[in-house]
Amino acid sequence: MFVDTPGVHKPRHGLGARLVQAARAAVEEMDLILFIADAASPVLTSDRAVAEMLQGAACPVWLVINKVDAVGHDGLAAITSELQALYPFADNRFVSARRGDNVRQLLSDIAAMMPEGPMYYPPDVVVDRPEEFIVGEIVREKLIEATRDEVPHSLAVVVESMREREDREIVDIDASIIVERDSQKGIVIGAGGRVLRDVGTSAREEIQRLLGSQVNLQLWVKVRPRWRDDDSMLNRLGYRE
Repeated sequence: MFVDTPGVHKPRHGLGARLVQAARAAVEEMDLILFIADAASPVLTSDRAVAEMLQGAACPVWLVINKVDAVGHDGLAAITSELQALYPFADNRFVSARRGDNVRQLLSDIAAMMPEGPMYYPPDVVVDRPEEFIVGEIVREKLIEATRDEVPHSLAVVVESMREREDREIVDIDASIIVERDSQKGIVIGAGGRVLRDVGTSAREEIQRLLGSQVNLQLWVKVRPRWRDDDSMLNRLGYRE
């Protein structure tokens, strides 16, 4: 079972604090930790923060450097040396997720490291979240793609309801898009409603593939100032303390 932790950073709001807390809690429960770095990027402050957090980890930590196809030998050697200075990694792995270089071998070696245990989920389960969560993430992904870097960190999506009609194979979904400012609401809606309309169409098509049925998706944009510091909103979104 893979656990994808949030990034480690200096939190500036309640949401950030909960994400960092989740990452710290996950470290204590793992059998193996993968410290994934980008070969084409310099060592960041966040990398140093993660390395500091991992000090004293009870399980092995592997350094996995991705995008090795994007740098030459000297560049890869330099970034590897910098990262190795941050933490006493138990092993170093070099992969290219885009090309698939060394990915199968990495997965095989990870499996060999795992202790035997019970099957926590059926073989066909790929995520341990309810459908409402996945639907909300699909909508949020389409919004981030549509608005690029303008509002992604201030976006949240709450699925208000999902219900299947009794007389037809159609699922009605109502979802609220939460932003912090009126200006962000305008960006999400777009001129003449174009952005919201395109996001709704793209999200609906993917949700239909997920659910295997026709979907009627209704999206509403709401302004909630400082929602990232609102405990009740964070709890509703699933960011538990």
